[in-house]
Amino acid sequence: MLIGEAREAARDWVRTNAAAQPWFAGAYFGGSTVGLPEGAEVPRGSDIDVMVVTTDPQPPTKPGKFLHRGALVEISLVPHAELASPEAVLADYHLAGPFRADPPPADTLIADPTGHLTRLRRAVAGRFAEPAWVRTRYEHALARARNGLTHVAETAPDLAPPSPAAVLGWLFPTGVTTHVLLVAGLRNPTVRLRYLRTRELLAERGLPDAYPPLLAALGCATLTAERAEAHLATLAEAFDAAAPLAAATPFPFRSDVQAPARPVAIDASRELIRAGRHREVLFWLVATQARCQLVLAEAGTEEQRRAHAGGFAALLADLGLGTAADLAERARRTLGTLPALTATAEELLAGSTRGAPSTAG
Repeated sequence: MLIGEAREAARDWVRTNAAAQPWFAGAYFGGSTVGLPEGAEVPRGSDIDVMVVTTDPQPPTKPGKFLHRGALVEISLVPHAELASPEAVLADYHLAGPFRADPPPADTLIADPTGHLTRLRRAVAGRFAEPAWVRTRYEHALARARNGLTHVAETAPDLAPPSPAAVLGWLFPTGVTTHVLLVAGLRNPTVRLRYLRTRELLAERGLPDAYPPLLAALGCATLTAERAEAHLATLAEAFDAAAPLAAATPFPFRSDVQAPARPVAIDASRELIRAGRHREVLFWLVATQARCQLVLAEAGTEEQRRAHAGGFAALLADLGLGTAADLAERARRTLGTLPALTATAEELLAGSTRGAPSTAG
């Protein structure tokens, strides 16, 4: 499917499912496909991210991933209050990206009933690359990483295997270390491909030595392609067991463990492994495997839980995370690397914003 066709499917969903709601305040495209031309093919493993703005101060769980008119669409809800001012958006590393260009290569706005999003984009685009705002955004990511890792590091020592929830609690702040660098380098802080995009960025900027510590924090610096493929095979089995059950669970990530998301979680990961990017798939592989375990614990049978627990344990063992205490120790080590990470971010910022005015505070 072409990008333009997928975007039109997403627009149709907004028109038919969201635009008439009393809380609807607009919608715009986000994510990794924003900069792609209309005539390009949708990359395998990519969806069309749509941010739906809501006046509801406490929006419900996001609809997530689903197929609409043949396109894989992911809908997220953004409270209107978070987009109240250009400064609020410029300071938030997740919010700012879709508003970085005016006009953008392809129009990111789907619906703007009040004109607020158009005005916001115009104001944000002119200041997006100012060094002070870039620093504010990468420090926002850095604070998220530090806070999450500190919480894990302060966990009481426990020699029991880590729970899937505990693994996710360690994994995501660990992965945010890549976002620090992507934001400093004016790149999209993508989710699934964060390690691959960071590797590419650091290589382009002549900073390849900054990449191995990121893999070491994850635990996959020496992982072989054969082991990655084996872990993907056990993930595929767990995914296929969890997918029919996920919709009935309360988890906000449940759409990532359903049939429409299988090409993202399994097929796209296999392609990366066979292209020599096996270490770069581990972040999303671990996230998806842990989520499958949570779904099976919530809605599966005891037989299903036992059948798929071994694959998860083997994956964690290869990452050096056999116990909950290992998670805490890994988090402490990663916290110790944050000063070096910050120095790398400053190098990237200097290269990204050289010549841009700095008027933001």
